[in-house]
Amino acid sequence: MEDCIFCKIIRGEAPSEKVWEDEEILAFKDIKPSAPVHILIVPKKHIENLSDASSEDQALLGKIQLTAVEIAEKLGIKDAFRVSTLNGKNAGQVVFHLHYHLMGGWSEKPNL
Repeated sequence: MEDCIFCKIIRGEAPSEKVWEDEEILAFKDIKPSAPVHILIVPKKHIENLSDASSEDQALLGKIQLTAVEIAEKLGIKDAFRVSTLNGKNAGQVVFHLHYHLMGGWSEKPNL
């Protein structure tokens, strides 16, 4: 989508601090981290949110989960991390391009 900030990052039109990229997925540091390590994992295909994903996206969605584990290992947080997504405005979704928050790096259990 033309105005989507994540699409602009994917196209290289907006800056980001990339930590992972392949042909289907881009991961970069969150500009307002909620944890010592806070990465956004984004499919390059524009999908507004998880409710808009279809059965044709099943392999991509599974790949994102496994990519989260690889990134967590690369960043040294494999033993304690969280992966989440927000679905819709009322759930707190702000950028309407499906993305997953990979968070970790706590020295003790975080407050939920």
